[in-house]
Amino acid sequence: MTIDEFRQVDLRVAKIVAAERVPGSEKLVKLGIDLGETRQLVAGIGNAYAPEELVGREIIVVANLEPRTLMGLESQGMLLAAHGDDGVPFLLMPDKEVPPGSKIS
Repeated sequence: MTIDEFRQVDLRVAKIVAAERVPGSEKLVKLGIDLGETRQLVAGIGNAYAPEELVGREIIVVANLEPRTLMGLESQGMLLAAHGDDGVPFLLMPDKEVPPGSKIS
């Protein structure tokens, strides 16, 4: 990937305003996020995070991905997470409060 290709990735801070498990899935969680606009994400983090502990957290998202349908739900972006050797995700989050929609550079 060139630096010009990387610059096309729109990384932003989002605040999780709603979260619920996706019925029929152990891993998927449906998130309502504030990205300066309201969006829905579907993320495979349910084996590491309970929905009730996600609300209010700030996360990093790729905001300019084409929407994708997962288990009948549209995901309008992708959150960033690191994975340990066991495959369990760890959310990437700002260390201080940042306004939703802030661009990461």
